Amino acid sequence: MAKETEGIEREIEAARNRLANTLDELAVRADPQRIADNTKQAVVAKVNEPKVKYSLIGAGALVLLLVLVKVFRR
Repeated sequence: MAKETEGIEREIEAARNRLANTLDELAVRADPQRIADNTKQAVVAKVNEPKVKYSLIGAGALVLLLVLVKVFRR
């Protein structure tokens, strides 16, 4: 019976360790600064793609042109 108790205690300790590791990993994943950094990296990577970058440049140039036309028509 003592061996059964020791086995159960080892299983409980192993389960506690797994739970602690899981909680630590969740804390790292849920860190707001880490989430913000990952999001920033993803956005920068997307904007640096040529088709996105040149589309944004084109849209900016169009907006600038429309503003200039409106300003000089007065």
